[in-house]
Amino acid sequence: MKKIFSLVVIAILSLSMLLTGCGKKAEQTTEDNSLKEIKDKGKLVIGLDDGFPPMGFRGENGQIVGFDIDLAKEVGKKLGVEVEFKPIDWNAKEMELKTKKIDAIWNGMSVTPEREKNMALSKPYLNNTQAFVVKKDSTIKSIADMKGKKIGFQDKSSSQEAFTADKNLSSSVASNQVYPKNKDVLVDLKVGRIDVALMDKVVSKYYLAKEKDQYVFLNENLGEEAYAVGFRKGDVKLRDEVNKILDELKKNGTTSNISKTWFGEDIVVK
Repeated sequence: MKKIFSLVVIAILSLSMLLTGCGKKAEQTTEDNSLKEIKDKGKLVIGLDDGFPPMGFRGENGQIVGFDIDLAKEVGKKLGVEVEFKPIDWNAKEMELKTKKIDAIWNGMSVTPEREKNMALSKPYLNNTQAFVVKKDSTIKSIADMKGKKIGFQDKSSSQEAFTADKNLSSSVASNQVYPKNKDVLVDLKVGRIDVALMDKVVSKYYLAKEKDQYVFLNENLGEEAYAVGFRKGDVKLRDEVNKILDELKKNGTTSNISKTWFGEDIVVK
């Protein structure tokens, strides 16, 4: 009986080792063909929120334009592929990427711990701040003044993440409202449905430049962050090639020229 039992144990251990070995072999033989696949199909599909000026938005003629659009096109030229810009639901951006409906998320996407965990991110290319915007005649001058007030921000944005992470702020406001797009946040701020807007300063500066007499920034903010391009977790070769090209575009002055077109100055991370 003991002999039979020993034989059974040995058989189970052997099978376990065999399966483990096969698993490791499968992992070792998995290749990253992301760059080759993009070049073979001749197209890089970029997912974006097309209401996020000046990074990516609809111009007067309905075409998608912006800083990220111009930069991605230059990268596409270097890759030797066409760049297609595909508007997506920002709430579902990770799923769009995972299911291969898009090849990258390139639209003023802030680097966060969660995104670093779920995606292969490029090097940061722009710095940003989570800024508070109020109406010019508002009595709110600081974060402390937001107690009992209503705040709004874009759904599933880094603004929402920053708000949620700040327990003192999130517990002191009367309510928080989420919106599909940043422009919707400012519409409700303008008509008084919310008291404070929280959004990327890069974006809000664009809007505020058009209505200087309407809004102001508070001196306080919810922290500094950076923008990066998001790729599928396993698409390291594609990510690395884009990083390489971005470095080349910085050296030859292309990124500087694009930045000056949209921001009036060179704000690209060197």
